[in-house]
Amino acid sequence: MKTLCFSLGLLLLAACCCDAIPKGVKFSTAPGTCCFNFKMNAIPVKLVSFITHTHSSCPKKAYIVHTVRGKKICYTQSFQWAQDMYRLHNTEGSS
Repeated sequence: MKTLCFSLGLLLLAACCCDAIPKGVKFSTAPGTCCFNFKMNAIPVKLVSFITHTHSSCPKKAYIVHTVRGKKICYTQSFQWAQDMYRLHNTEGSS
């Protein structure tokens, strides 16, 4: 009985101290990047690398523009320029 308790204790200790969590478990429930501050003016089209939506669990729905220099800029979903850029970048790859 003592051996069983000792073994279970070691197993629990190892599980608590272990950092090896599969990527699917670790990142599937966490929201991606959420936006809280929004830019209100457009940037030149040549500076846009790609554009994405915020995660569905974010409190404010928005577009995230990724620039060629790696910067991320948030725009509200009602901002017309961001809507046009999203359509442009998502139809380019499909044709």
